[in-house]
Amino acid sequence: MALKELPDYPWDLMAPYAARAREHDGGLVDLSIGSPVDPTPDLIREALAAATDAHAYPQTVGTPALREAIVAWFERRRGVRGLTVDNVLPTIGSKELVAFLPFLLGLGEGDVVVHPRAAYPTYAIGAAMAGADAFASDDPAEWPQNTKLVWLNSPGNPDGRVLGVPELRAAVARARELGAVIAGDECYAELGWESPWDAERVPSILDPRVIGQDRHDVLAVYSLSKQSNLAGYRAAFVAGCRTVIARLTNVRKHAGLMLPAPLQAAMVTALGDDEHVAAQKERYRARRDLLKPALVAAGFRIDRSEAGLYLWATEGRDAWESIGRLADIGILGGPGHFYGDSYPQHVRLSLTATDERIAAAAQRLRAFGDSL
Repeated sequence: MALKELPDYPWDLMAPYAARAREHDGGLVDLSIGSPVDPTPDLIREALAAATDAHAYPQTVGTPALREAIVAWFERRRGVRGLTVDNVLPTIGSKELVAFLPFLLGLGEGDVVVHPRAAYPTYAIGAAMAGADAFASDDPAEWPQNTKLVWLNSPGNPDGRVLGVPELRAAVARARELGAVIAGDECYAELGWESPWDAERVPSILDPRVIGQDRHDVLAVYSLSKQSNLAGYRAAFVAGCRTVIARLTNVRKHAGLMLPAPLQAAMVTALGDDEHVAAQKERYRARRDLLKPALVAAGFRIDRSEAGLYLWATEGRDAWESIGRLADIGILGGPGHFYGDSYPQHVRLSLTATDERIAAAAQRLRAFGDSL
């Protein structure tokens, strides 16, 4: 098992476009990164403050209260019943788990990690870190025989795509034919917009309609960064197959990978309160309702984007050209080139900017459209 050479960090390529956008008279509107800008809810901050007498080492598996809170949350918010505390494990954010899962599962040379065609780059980076090969595909029939790990991402980053129950069921069936672990990255599940996902739950890979009660080699990954504005807390968890969770737990114990005790207490509070999640969703809805029609007015077509924190848009030209045109009006986006080879004409625009900045972006886009 050998670490493959990793590419340069792609976001470094954005520096000249950011400088160009900052020259706009009204200042930069940064819609390139999905980092929350709204305050962490007071009840979570208070829970953190109350738990700062943390003199003992925290538990890798999480406190009993946290594990029980994760189990209860999956049943209440995701429709997943039958989990026990042995089916869940807190992680230090979700990105470290995505990056290290192939290594933690023992993958190496000759093994394949499947990920979506429009994909968060860390799936492929995780494969390279384990010495395995990444394979971009949304069609289970294409997945090669040496596939050992399959990543699904629903709602998707960058494209906001939601996988319905039939699609999830087909993916799980194919992964089991191949003897592969399948993991659903579901970090945006609370942010459904288009029908039917605004009114219904975005399905989890652990939904009984997908797997019944057979969780063998199936995992779901979730983060509180987006729903609760806890990106700075690095608060996430994985749930599913008891055997895989036990393996991950054992490796993490040996490596000392554990979530700080005060953060575990804060997570318990966050997982138990639905009101702050609903309030944050409405903030993002209002921003989306401003930005989406303004993009259309500026000549962009919005694809997918039925859920999540991003609008996946194209002018029908190379993404770097679109990024430059946006920078000229003081808006910074993310080029589709960062998310694989399949969408070189798309850009990703985030809803994680203040109300004032989103309004400024919408105004600039409409003026840009009027000038065409």
